[in-house]
Amino acid sequence: MKKKKIGFLIFGLLSIINISAQETFKVMFYNLLNYPLEDAVQGREQDLFIILEHYQPDLFLVCELNNITGANNVLSLTRSAINPNFEMATYVSNTSDDNFGNQNDLQNLLYYNSSKFSIEEEIIVPTDLRDFNVYRVRLDTVDQDINPIDVYIIICHLKASSGTTNAQRRFEMVTELDAYLETLPSDSNILLGGDLNLYTSSEPAFQELIDPGDNITFVDPPNRIGSWHNNSSYVDVFTQSTRTQTGLGGTTGGFDDRFDFILTSENMISTADIIYVPNSYQVYGNNGLTSCYNSAINSSNCGGVNSEFSQEIRDSLHNFSDHLPVTLSLEADVTLSTNDHSLKPQEIVLSNTLVDCKLSVYISQPQLFNKPLYVYNNLGQLVEILQTNSNKNQTFNIVNLSEGVYFLKFSKPNFKALKFVVSH
Repeated sequence: MKKKKIGFLIFGLLSIINISAQETFKVMFYNLLNYPLEDAVQGREQDLFIILEHYQPDLFLVCELNNITGANNVLSLTRSAINPNFEMATYVSNTSDDNFGNQNDLQNLLYYNSSKFSIEEEIIVPTDLRDFNVYRVRLDTVDQDINPIDVYIIICHLKASSGTTNAQRRFEMVTELDAYLETLPSDSNILLGGDLNLYTSSEPAFQELIDPGDNITFVDPPNRIGSWHNNSSYVDVFTQSTRTQTGLGGTTGGFDDRFDFILTSENMISTADIIYVPNSYQVYGNNGLTSCYNSAINSSNCGGVNSEFSQEIRDSLHNFSDHLPVTLSLEADVTLSTNDHSLKPQEIVLSNTLVDCKLSVYISQPQLFNKPLYVYNNLGQLVEILQTNSNKNQTFNIVNLSEGVYFLKFSKPNFKALKFVVSH
């Protein structure tokens, strides 16, 4: 009888003790090569599906996304290839070129597993060319209310091409980011994923990122710092170009450059609540073969039957983009929440959160067609009622709205209002 009581006591204690576990989170950054407007290779979605299904990222960072249609396509792919709980951040067209071009053809965006992360804040850091998109995400842990673990995810696409002028523009873009980083606590957890278009670590832009005197100092996790352009000694971190064949879109010339990166703040290497897993940094699809130099990634020079990345994977990478994705893993000693994370599709998506006279939306659920859509100002006052029709893509005239912050929502329980800014 005593043994039974002791057994029940132990079981009871174990059931109420919060035992944390080592959780691992996979991160991927990928230049999508003008998706979806670049159509020289047909059926690129299937190639992206294969890539995502094989790697299974928890955080998927992208650049060169053209429009809201492409953003929603990628969201569908993440849900089918990885996890139905995937969500995307608010799609926002590039704001940085509005004063001189307003082409808005290359956007950044974050996709994330909502059973593990939530987005707490979305920030735009403009430059003279392309935005830095910043997302403060939070681990969905059982004690997040008293012990939150946040990570700032920064996605960027620096100025392309060689030469002193372009290198200077890359540096000027980074200085704009650095000014924002100066406003954050120095112990912030930060990941920067981007197509940095750097030819060597001696470029001022890279030196600014790793400057130990800055409030936030970035670290290159594989520690492969040097002059990598056309240097086969750095083939293991090369990301471009996957192609030698012309007519596929993007650049050709074969494997010879390290343009794509995921950098971490210095504290995430060893001292933060969520840290980089040693030796997890990898260029996905790169088998690290010197023979791959100046070759197409799906050629026999870049892999064989015993290579880590198979012919099928390398074919998909070759077909989808002229860049390879960059990946790494993070780990944290936490207990993830067991809340129900059944699929909650985005019922309405704004095509742009900074608008002038036209507000364009994408409505995914037919039950929301032909319903009133309410617009509230920053004081919570109803200022406009928009009537939806039966189309998924709809545009409303909001010329009567004054400049300021507004919120858009349907009259539906638990519907999360969407924020947009009017700037005439």
